[in-house]
Amino acid sequence: MTESRHFHLHNGQTGAAIAVRVTTRASKNEIQEILDDGTIKIRITSAPVDGQANETLLEYLAKLLDVKVSQLDIVAGQTGRDKLISVIGLDADTVQERIVKQVK
Repeated sequence: MTESRHFHLHNGQTGAAIAVRVTTRASKNEIQEILDDGTIKIRITSAPVDGQANETLLEYLAKLLDVKVSQLDIVAGQTGRDKLISVIGLDADTVQERIVKQVK
């Protein structure tokens, strides 16, 4: 006979994830383009020193998506150009809509 195991389930926060490719030391913060695979190329003004570029990226995305910086997290690619950013509290459709509005 199998013993019943007790465990607790927790509701996770809803959100979306976006893939970005960062170019640093740009003249201004901006979305450069959206690649065919859905990766968003973003140019930021900061240099990749002591986490400055990541901080600037998150601040820029927070403003762009109209969320708090605390709702964003770099879940992969902390030290590389290619990053995966989680956005808590917005669904994927809303994130896409807000990003597409910014593409020139």
